[in-house]
Amino acid sequence: MDAPKVDGWWQHATRLLLAPRCLICRERGHNGADMCASCTKQLPWNLTSCLRCGLPMATNGECGDCLQRPPALTQTRAVFVYGFPLDRLVPRFKFHHDLAAGRLMAELMAGPLASAPRPDAIVPVALHPHRIRQRGYDQALELARPLAAALALPLRPDLLHRVRATAPQSELDAGQRQRNVARAFRVVPHAALPGHVALVDDVMTTGATLQAAARALLGAGVRRVDAWVCARVP
Repeated sequence: MDAPKVDGWWQHATRLLLAPRCLICRERGHNGADMCASCTKQLPWNLTSCLRCGLPMATNGECGDCLQRPPALTQTRAVFVYGFPLDRLVPRFKFHHDLAAGRLMAELMAGPLASAPRPDAIVPVALHPHRIRQRGYDQALELARPLAAALALPLRPDLLHRVRATAPQSELDAGQRQRNVARAFRVVPHAALPGHVALVDDVMTTGATLQAAARALLGAGVRRVDAWVCARVP
Protein backbone atom coordinates (compact mmCIF):
# COMPACT_ATOMS: atom_id res chain seq x y z
CA MET A 1 0.00 0.00 0.00
CA ASP A 2 1.31 3.45 -0.87
CA ALA A 3 2.20 5.73 2.02
CA PRO A 4 0.04 8.84 2.44
CA LYS A 5 1.47 11.76 0.53
CA VAL A 6 1.92 13.96 3.57
CA ASP A 7 4.84 15.85 2.04
CA GLY A 8 2.84 16.53 -1.11
CA TRP A 9 -0.10 17.88 0.90
CA TRP A 10 2.19 20.09 2.99
CA GLN A 11 3.92 21.50 -0.07
CA HIS A 12 0.57 22.24 -1.69
CA ALA A 13 -0.67 24.01 1.45
CA THR A 14 2.56 26.00 1.67
CA ARG A 15 2.25 27.12 -1.94
CA LEU A 16 -1.29 28.32 -1.24
CA LEU A 17 -0.24 30.21 1.88
CA LEU A 18 2.83 31.79 0.29
CA ALA A 19 1.35 32.45 -3.15
CA PRO A 20 1.72 36.06 -4.26
CA ARG A 21 -1.25 38.30 -3.59
CA CYS A 22 -2.43 41.17 -5.74
CA LEU A 23 -1.25 44.47 -4.28
CA ILE A 24 -4.45 46.11 -5.53
CA CYS A 25 -7.26 43.78 -4.49
CA ARG A 26 -5.49 41.00 -2.49
CA GLU A 27 -6.69 38.23 -4.82
CA ARG A 28 -4.21 35.52 -5.79
CA GLY A 29 -1.37 36.76 -8.00
CA HIS A 30 -1.20 35.89 -11.68
CA ASN A 31 1.85 34.19 -13.25
CA GLY A 32 3.87 34.59 -10.06
CA ALA A 33 3.41 38.37 -9.89
CA ASP A 34 1.88 40.49 -7.14
CA MET A 35 -1.10 41.31 -9.38
CA CYS A 36 -4.16 39.21 -10.10
CA ALA A 37 -5.42 38.25 -13.55
CA SER A 38 -8.31 40.74 -13.36
CA CYS A 39 -6.13 43.74 -12.48
CA THR A 40 -3.54 42.63 -15.05
CA LYS A 41 -6.19 42.71 -17.77
CA GLN A 42 -7.04 46.29 -16.83
CA LEU A 43 -3.49 47.62 -17.17
CA PRO A 44 -3.63 50.75 -19.38
CA TRP A 45 -0.77 50.00 -21.80
CA ASN A 46 0.47 53.05 -23.68
CA LEU A 47 0.63 51.35 -27.07
CA THR A 48 0.72 54.38 -29.39
CA SER A 49 2.33 57.61 -28.29
CA CYS A 50 4.58 60.52 -29.20
CA LEU A 51 8.08 59.16 -29.70
CA ARG A 52 9.65 62.19 -28.05
CA CYS A 53 7.45 62.85 -25.01
CA GLY A 54 5.39 59.68 -24.57
CA LEU A 55 2.03 61.47 -24.85
CA PRO A 56 -0.69 58.96 -25.80
CA MET A 57 -1.79 59.46 -29.43
CA ALA A 58 -3.81 57.60 -32.04
CA THR A 59 -0.64 56.56 -33.90
CA ASN A 60 3.07 56.52 -33.17
CA GLY A 61 4.90 59.64 -34.30
CA GLU A 62 5.68 63.08 -32.89
CA CYS A 63 3.07 65.34 -31.35
CA GLY A 64 2.65 68.93 -32.49
CA ASP A 65 4.42 70.40 -29.47
CA CYS A 66 7.49 68.22 -29.99
CA LEU A 67 7.59 69.06 -33.71
CA GLN A 68 7.49 72.78 -32.92
CA ARG A 69 9.79 72.66 -29.90
CA PRO A 70 11.96 69.52 -30.02
CA PRO A 71 12.69 68.37 -26.46
CA ALA A 72 16.07 67.48 -25.01
CA LEU A 73 14.96 63.85 -24.83
CA THR A 74 15.57 61.78 -27.95
CA GLN A 75 12.89 59.25 -27.05
CA THR A 76 10.42 58.64 -24.22
CA ARG A 77 9.09 55.19 -23.44
CA ALA A 78 6.10 55.49 -21.11
CA VAL A 79 4.89 51.93 -20.56
CA PHE A 80 1.42 52.85 -19.28
CA VAL A 81 -1.11 55.66 -19.37
CA TYR A 82 -1.68 56.87 -15.83
CA GLY A 83 -4.93 55.29 -14.64
CA PHE A 84 -6.21 52.22 -12.80
CA PRO A 85 -4.45 50.23 -11.39
CA LEU A 86 -1.30 52.41 -11.67
CA ASP A 87 -3.07 55.18 -9.79
CA ARG A 88 -3.24 52.79 -6.83
CA LEU A 89 0.36 51.53 -7.05
CA VAL A 90 2.21 54.81 -7.66
CA PRO A 91 1.03 56.76 -4.57
CA ARG A 92 1.73 53.79 -2.32
CA PHE A 93 5.22 53.45 -3.73
CA LYS A 94 6.00 57.15 -3.86
CA PHE A 95 4.59 58.37 -0.57
CA HIS A 96 3.95 55.37 1.70
CA HIS A 97 7.19 53.38 1.58
CA ASP A 98 5.56 50.48 -0.27
CA LEU A 99 8.67 49.16 -2.00
CA ALA A 100 6.79 46.03 -3.11
CA ALA A 101 4.66 48.29 -5.32
CA GLY A 102 7.84 49.70 -6.84
CA ARG A 103 9.20 46.24 -7.55
CA LEU A 104 5.95 45.30 -9.27
CA MET A 105 6.10 48.47 -11.37
CA ALA A 106 9.66 47.62 -12.42
CA GLU A 107 8.62 44.08 -13.34
CA LEU A 108 5.78 45.42 -15.49
CA MET A 109 8.13 47.88 -17.21
CA ALA A 110 10.95 45.44 -17.95
CA GLY A 111 9.25 43.43 -20.70
CA PRO A 112 8.27 46.35 -22.96
CA LEU A 113 11.55 48.20 -22.33
CA ALA A 114 13.62 45.21 -23.43
CA SER A 115 12.83 46.22 -27.02
CA ALA A 116 13.77 49.90 -26.54
CA PRO A 117 17.08 51.23 -27.91
CA ARG A 118 19.61 49.91 -25.42
CA PRO A 119 21.35 52.62 -23.39
CA ASP A 120 24.85 52.44 -21.96
CA ALA A 121 23.47 53.10 -18.47
CA ILE A 122 20.30 53.70 -16.48
CA VAL A 123 20.21 56.89 -14.41
CA PRO A 124 17.44 57.49 -11.86
CA VAL A 125 16.04 61.02 -11.66
CA ALA A 126 17.61 62.15 -8.42
CA LEU A 127 15.79 63.49 -5.39
CA HIS A 128 17.29 66.28 -3.32
CA PRO A 129 18.98 64.96 -0.14
CA HIS A 130 16.49 66.89 2.00
CA ARG A 131 13.56 65.10 0.30
CA ILE A 132 15.29 61.74 0.72
CA ARG A 133 15.68 62.40 4.45
CA GLN A 134 11.97 63.28 4.68
CA ARG A 135 10.79 60.29 2.66
CA GLY A 136 13.43 57.79 3.73
CA TYR A 137 14.20 56.54 0.23
CA ASP A 138 14.56 57.68 -3.38
CA GLN A 139 11.66 56.22 -5.36
CA ALA A 140 13.35 56.65 -8.76
CA LEU A 141 16.38 54.70 -7.52
CA GLU A 142 14.17 51.97 -6.05
CA LEU A 143 12.44 51.70 -9.44
CA ALA A 144 15.66 51.80 -11.45
CA ARG A 145 17.55 49.19 -9.40
CA PRO A 146 15.37 46.13 -10.24
CA LEU A 147 14.86 47.43 -13.78
CA ALA A 148 18.60 47.61 -14.38
CA ALA A 149 19.01 44.11 -12.95
CA ALA A 150 16.22 42.68 -15.12
CA LEU A 151 17.65 44.22 -18.30
CA ALA A 152 21.32 43.60 -17.38
CA LEU A 153 22.19 47.29 -17.71
CA PRO A 154 24.63 49.36 -15.62
CA LEU A 155 22.98 51.53 -12.98
CA ARG A 156 24.54 54.97 -12.41
CA PRO A 157 22.85 56.69 -9.44
CA ASP A 158 26.14 58.53 -8.84
CA LEU A 159 26.01 60.50 -12.09
CA LEU A 160 23.19 63.01 -11.57
CA HIS A 161 22.56 65.10 -8.44
CA ARG A 162 19.66 67.39 -7.61
CA VAL A 163 21.32 70.50 -6.26
CA ARG A 164 18.24 72.62 -5.55
CA ALA A 165 15.45 71.68 -3.16
CA THR A 166 12.43 72.39 -5.35
CA ALA A 167 8.75 72.60 -4.49
CA PRO A 168 6.68 69.47 -5.25
CA GLN A 169 5.81 69.51 -8.95
CA SER A 170 2.28 68.24 -8.26
CA GLU A 171 1.40 71.60 -6.71
CA LEU A 172 2.38 73.66 -9.79
CA ASP A 173 1.05 74.37 -13.28
CA ALA A 174 3.05 73.65 -16.44
CA GLY A 175 4.92 76.96 -16.57
CA GLN A 176 5.71 76.91 -12.87
CA ARG A 177 7.01 73.34 -13.18
CA GLN A 178 9.56 74.39 -15.78
CA ARG A 179 10.79 77.32 -13.68
CA ASN A 180 10.79 75.18 -10.54
CA VAL A 181 13.27 72.62 -11.91
CA ALA A 182 15.42 74.94 -14.03
CA ARG A 183 19.08 74.29 -13.15
CA ALA A 184 17.98 71.87 -10.42
CA PHE A 185 20.32 69.11 -11.61
CA ARG A 186 24.08 68.84 -11.92
CA VAL A 187 26.27 66.09 -13.33
CA VAL A 188 29.13 65.02 -11.09
CA PRO A 189 32.32 66.76 -12.32
CA HIS A 190 34.91 64.57 -14.05
CA ALA A 191 32.60 61.53 -14.00
CA ALA A 192 33.01 58.92 -16.73
CA LEU A 193 30.03 59.71 -18.96
CA PRO A 194 28.05 57.06 -20.84
CA GLY A 195 27.28 58.02 -24.41
CA HIS A 196 23.59 57.02 -24.16
CA VAL A 197 21.57 57.30 -20.97
CA ALA A 198 18.02 56.28 -20.03
CA LEU A 199 16.54 58.42 -17.27
CA VAL A 200 14.13 56.45 -15.07
CA ASP A 201 11.19 57.91 -13.15
CA ASP A 202 7.79 56.74 -12.00
CA VAL A 203 5.34 59.18 -13.63
CA MET A 204 5.69 61.82 -16.36
CA THR A 205 3.19 64.67 -16.34
CA THR A 206 4.51 67.68 -18.28
CA GLY A 207 8.03 66.26 -18.55
CA ALA A 208 9.63 69.35 -17.00
CA THR A 209 11.72 67.38 -14.49
CA LEU A 210 12.95 64.89 -17.07
CA GLN A 211 13.76 67.67 -19.52
CA ALA A 212 15.79 69.53 -16.90
CA ALA A 213 17.70 66.36 -16.03
CA ALA A 214 18.28 65.60 -19.73
CA ARG A 215 19.63 69.11 -20.38
CA ALA A 216 22.10 68.74 -17.51
CA LEU A 217 23.36 65.43 -18.90
CA LEU A 218 23.61 66.71 -22.47
CA GLY A 219 25.39 69.84 -21.26
CA ALA A 220 27.96 67.67 -19.50
CA GLY A 221 28.72 65.70 -22.66
CA VAL A 222 26.25 62.78 -22.84
CA ARG A 223 25.31 62.33 -26.50
CA ARG A 224 21.78 60.92 -26.13
CA VAL A 225 19.25 60.91 -23.30
CA ASP A 226 16.01 58.91 -23.33
CA ALA A 227 13.32 58.70 -20.68
CA TRP A 228 11.86 55.46 -19.34
CA VAL A 229 8.83 56.00 -17.14
CA CYS A 230 6.19 53.71 -15.74
CA ALA A 231 3.21 55.93 -16.63
CA ARG A 232 2.41 59.05 -18.64
CA VAL A 233 -0.36 61.42 -17.61
CA PRO A 234 -2.44 62.19 -20.74
